[in-house]
Amino acid sequence: MKNYNKLSDTQKKDLLIQKYELDKKSFKEIAEEYGTYANKVRRDALKLSIKIRDKSEAQKNALTTGKTKHPTKGKKRSNETKAKIGHSVLKSWENMSPDELKNRKLKAKVNWENKTQEEKEFLLREANLAVRVASKVGSKLENFLLNKLLQSGYTVDFHKEQSILNTKLQIDLFLPKDNIAIEVDGPSHFEPVWGDDALKRNKKYDDKKTGLILGKGLYLIRIKQTKDFSKSRAELIFKDLIIAITSITDNKTETSKVISIGD
Repeated sequence: MKNYNKLSDTQKKDLLIQKYELDKKSFKEIAEEYGTYANKVRRDALKLSIKIRDKSEAQKNALTTGKTKHPTKGKKRSNETKAKIGHSVLKSWENMSPDELKNRKLKAKVNWENKTQEEKEFLLREANLAVRVASKVGSKLENFLLNKLLQSGYTVDFHKEQSILNTKLQIDLFLPKDNIAIEVDGPSHFEPVWGDDALKRNKKYDDKKTGLILGKGLYLIRIKQTKDFSKSRAELIFKDLIIAITSITDNKTETSKVISIGD
C-alpha cells in the first residue's frame, strides 16, 4: 500500500487530479488505497485548490459509476403513491418563499445562459414543435381534462371546429348538451413566451374569441395554466372545473357567463 503521508504537495495534487477529478473516485476510496483517512484527503484537496463535488454531483457520480443504486429506478409505484408524491411536490412549490422561488428562477436563467447557442436553438425548435403538435392534438392538460370529463359521463367535442356568428372557431373542449365552452390558456396567453408582439396578438385573439362565444349565447370557462403540466395540479384543476360546470348547469340564470379557474 502506498503511503499518502510521504507524498509532497505537488504529488498529492497530481494524485487528486488523476484519482478524484479524472477517475471520479471518492475521498474515501482514495484514502483506503493510500493508507490514510477521507477527511485528510478532503482537507488537502481544499488546500491544493481542487474543486470539491457538491452533494448533487457526488450523488450523480455515485450512480453513474455504479457505486450506489438509484433508490427508485425499476420500482413500480401504485397510482395512489404517485398521487401522494405529486401532491407533496405541489404543496412544496406552493409553500415556497418568494426569495426561494426567485432563486430557483435565477438558477434556471443561469443554466439557460450557460448553454451553447446550438443547445438553445435545439431546445427552441423542440418547443416550437411541441406547440404546433399541441394545437392539433391538444395539450397534456386538455387531454387530461377530456378523459376525465368523458369518464364522468359528459359529452365532449374536442378541438372541433364550430360555426359561431359566421366565423369558423375551434374550441378546446365543448359540452354541447350544456352549451359550455372550455378554453385552456397556456403561459403564452399571459407571458411574452414568444415576445411582446406575440403576446399582444394572443390577447387580442382571446378577447375576440370570448366575444364570439358569448355572442352565440354560450357559457365560457377559461382555465389559466401558468405552470408546466403535472397530474396532481391537473386533478385540482379538474375539481374546480366540475364545480364551475355544476354552478352553470344548476343555476344558469344567476351564474356569470364567464368563469375563470386555474393556477
